[in-house]
Amino acid sequence: MTLVAPTGFCPQVTVVVPAYNAAHTLPHCLRALTTQDYPASAAEIIVVDDGSTDETATLARSAGVRVISQPNGGPASARNAGIQAATGEIILFTDADCEPLGDWITQMVAPLADPQIAGVKGSYRTRQREVVARLAQCEFEERYDRQARLPVIDFVDSYAAAFRADVLREAGGFDPAFPHANNEDVDLSYRLARLDHRLVFNRRAVVYHRHVAGWRGYVRLKIRRGYWRVLTLKLHPGKAFSDSYTPQLLKLQVLLLAATAGLGLAGIAWRPALVGAGAALLALGLSTLPFVRSVRRRDRAAAVWAAPFIVARSAAFALGIIGGLIGLARFRPTLTARALAPRPEAR
Repeated sequence: MTLVAPTGFCPQVTVVVPAYNAAHTLPHCLRALTTQDYPASAAEIIVVDDGSTDETATLARSAGVRVISQPNGGPASARNAGIQAATGEIILFTDADCEPLGDWITQMVAPLADPQIAGVKGSYRTRQREVVARLAQCEFEERYDRQARLPVIDFVDSYAAAFRADVLREAGGFDPAFPHANNEDVDLSYRLARLDHRLVFNRRAVVYHRHVAGWRGYVRLKIRRGYWRVLTLKLHPGKAFSDSYTPQLLKLQVLLLAATAGLGLAGIAWRPALVGAGAALLALGLSTLPFVRSVRRRDRAAAVWAAPFIVARSAAFALGIIGGLIGLARFRPTLTARALAPRPEAR
């Protein structure tokens, strides 16, 4: 479904950008946000400087946007500060390393013309030419294909997100128990979905981003994703079986990689186990074919690396899951039931 802003629908919005030592990328983000086709009188931009030690706050002030400074507390804490200070009836989020297209705000608020919709998710694009970054973009596109088919979703990424302000405050915002930019938006989305708030996807609400460009960096990222996803599922166990974002095939691939490794090790002492390891490895290889075909349609030159990319992803997730299972015992959510009331000076 194509989503465009209806004529006359122009609510007051606040765009919140959490930033930590973001002097290199923030000016590009703010240049994009201050040149939107949305009426400037209806759009407030807040940069939350999360204890930066570089020129982040100075650069934000020079761009003419509102700046809130706080001790370093992580992106969840920074976004909550933005939620409290926001004057808009709709609050949008993007990251300091993102560059929204000129109609991003317009596209983000368009679905919210329907009063039954509480939140909107946008999409990533990249201009990068590194193979891993291109494959990561294909990975996102595969997820977008999945969500575009659904009338409602249960996961809104914070790099391109819009929510009704009252919904965010009633839900308590983001949980600072997630100290990094990792799964804090998943947790919020799951909580909103559990409260029966309708969340939707608008692929045309685009921000450009620089994805991780190297194999080592990608593996590290996915290890962290796996770790924090396990902790998220401690709070939302039902999502372990199905959500609107995660392909079921990805879960199978992680299991097949784990089976290959486990049976391979068992084969040292019991050789028949090697047959099972070979079968699991073959199944893993076959399971990569849908992604290989998807990459070939979008970026033919990168398709030769698509299967190794899936194997690396599966191994990284498996390691992250193991770490997450170990970390479960000491993970404690910190979000209280108290809603985030707006700061008095913000009104």
